[in-house]
Amino acid sequence: MSAHQSVQIFDTTLRDGEQSPGASMNLTEKIEVAHALSQLGVDVIEAGFPIASPGDFESVREIARAVREPIICGLARCNDSDVDRAWEALAEAARPRIHVFLATSAIHREFKLRMDEDEVVRRAVAGVRRAREKCEDIEFSPEDAARTEIDFLCRVVEAVIDVGATTVNIPDTVGYATPQQMFDVIHALRNRVPNIDKAILSVHCHDDLGLAVANSLAAVQAGAGQVECTINGIGERAGNCSLEEVVMALKTRADLYKCQSRIATQRLVPTSRLVANITGIQVPRNKAIVGRNAFAHEAGIHQDGMLKDRNTYEIMRPEDVGLERTDLVLGKHSGRAALADRAAVLGYQLTGEQLQTVFEQFKLLADRKKEIYDGDIAALCEQQFAVLPELFVFEGYSVSCESGNAPTVTLRVKQDGKSQAVSITSGDGPIDGIFLAIEKITGITTVCRDFRVQAVTVGKDAQAEVSVELEATSERYRGQLHRGRGVSTDSLEASAKAFLAAVNRVAIGGKPRLHPQQL
Repeated sequence: MSAHQSVQIFDTTLRDGEQSPGASMNLTEKIEVAHALSQLGVDVIEAGFPIASPGDFESVREIARAVREPIICGLARCNDSDVDRAWEALAEAARPRIHVFLATSAIHREFKLRMDEDEVVRRAVAGVRRAREKCEDIEFSPEDAARTEIDFLCRVVEAVIDVGATTVNIPDTVGYATPQQMFDVIHALRNRVPNIDKAILSVHCHDDLGLAVANSLAAVQAGAGQVECTINGIGERAGNCSLEEVVMALKTRADLYKCQSRIATQRLVPTSRLVANITGIQVPRNKAIVGRNAFAHEAGIHQDGMLKDRNTYEIMRPEDVGLERTDLVLGKHSGRAALADRAAVLGYQLTGEQLQTVFEQFKLLADRKKEIYDGDIAALCEQQFAVLPELFVFEGYSVSCESGNAPTVTLRVKQDGKSQAVSITSGDGPIDGIFLAIEKITGITTVCRDFRVQAVTVGKDAQAEVSVELEATSERYRGQLHRGRGVSTDSLEASAKAFLAAVNRVAIGGKPRLHPQQL
């Protein structure tokens, strides 16, 4: 690549990333993430798979209407109904792209598609042609390309470019490839496909062997002009190539890769936190770039070196990825304008109504806490993107308990504008008692599959953030997982809010999504 070559960043957090178990987002949350991705500077947002469900269709359509700067992409299989539905969702986008895919590897041809090579080529060509009738920006993915015979892969790629594919994406669908193999595949396509100069080569790597980022970078070295990735690397199974890792590798080792992206890297940490809190998939402390320990130094020899020259043990500046050296920013006397400014810096786009709600909650929090940190502000903002509408609204609770005896819990909620209360003496401790009280007052039974508590910031008065994952047990929604999140300086109140948020998702319900055969 030339020294000034640009690599496009194709973000599929809202499509492939959302398919992580338990990570489904509602429409409000998806639009918020889409705006954050636009601010981050991604070139393409894959907003969803429109034919999968009415909810996916609506999400793609609303994102296409609301987010105007990046290309908005919708996924479709190589058949007319998928392509037509994708275009219907994308029609109002400022810059639409239809992404069609079809499996090409021998194992997929034999056992899944039951097609020979000629039929696969015919179907791929037909899918691209149909999509090209709708718009000019067409991406084609040969699913399981990393396990496809190179001669046949070259044949398919040449055929789809001939009929109008402007981007050809090479997926490592099952995370099987190695960096050298990905380099060789991209190198072969660039040298053996005669019309390759008419399309951008892309790569989409899964992380089953922990090689997604390495494979993507190898593809860039071989000449790939687009990398498909997700925030925090979320996605099917072990996830996808991590956007923040591949972007910072390209920036930090520009001497090696000799290319750049358009990403505003200062937005990486705020966007990571937003996606983590919306999806409920928290970032490990030791996660590269955005983990809490990524710029922490505990060893004495490291600390000594850092005090003398930060370059001794840091190859990136924390400010470059959006970490603030000073976290304390607001107090009880701060005004609405200061709060709005800080929320914007942290990556939250609040409406006037949302800002007013956050400001009121901020004042209440300031009376309970001496110091307000960025994490506190983020927690307040994120509550504005909860599931809507709330059928059951938390009002309050009381608990009486002692070791060895079941707690007595009184829970108050509002439904349809009317307050209701229930009291029970049951459960193994106050949290279990609150959980059982919520089941009783809502009439919805679930099984708790995950329960996590962490401090939002520091200090004994820190807000507790509770994340839960519930599995619905009713016949209609059996087996579906629903997430909930609650934040409060009172950990029991945070637990009640989290359980109730998840139960609200169960109550609102919805038909199961149709997932495509994954890229």
